[in-house]
Amino acid sequence: MKTFLILEHKHEREIPKEFHLDDNRNPENLVRYFLNEFTKPGDLVLDPFAGLGTTLIVAEEVGRIPYGIEYVKERASYIKSQIKNKENLINGSSLELKSFDLPEFDFCFTSPPYTRKTHEVDAFSSYTKEGNYDQYLSDIHKIYLQIKDLMKKDSYIVIEVSNLKGDGEVTTLAWDIAKEVSKVFHFEGEIVIGWTGDGGYDGCGTYGFEYDHSYCLVFKNK
Repeated sequence: MKTFLILEHKHEREIPKEFHLDDNRNPENLVRYFLNEFTKPGDLVLDPFAGLGTTLIVAEEVGRIPYGIEYVKERASYIKSQIKNKENLINGSSLELKSFDLPEFDFCFTSPPYTRKTHEVDAFSSYTKEGNYDQYLSDIHKIYLQIKDLMKKDSYIVIEVSNLKGDGEVTTLAWDIAKEVSKVFHFEGEIVIGWTGDGGYDGCGTYGFEYDHSYCLVFKNK
């Protein structure tokens, strides 16, 4: 497994204008790399935070069968308009994964909603409810406990995430998520993604959040 990759932070697809101000998609080249690395045609792939559907769209392009969960109704509707397996996209919360009728998966790839230590909102409600950082990490743990019941033995789970600069401090989001998910799955290590180009999400650094890199945390369901 490589531990460092350099990729261009560039999106291949246009999205509706209504999503432009909150366009936090992963570039397609990142998703494609990990699908090629950890899956084969026909494999079932889960994205529990589907966002604008990049994982699902790319998975179909390379012959995998995608499933996703997306909390925001408008985003879920958009994803369904872009994929063939429309019934595999669920508009709901990944905190309720056990309540959904889902199969066993060969691979899980996602980037979770981000939050800072200083924020008092619930990222898993699309920032519409009150919350805090400790609750966020507890919810990450709860979600991946449920994902464990859906993963085949020896399958891989990859989480793309960054630490966050801002508000006068660094939120060690990537490292804190790694710690929580390591309580559920075996941590195989991190792959540092060095980003080139000018596609930073917030205009601060190539990637965003004043960084030019992010991490893909790799876990195995042993």
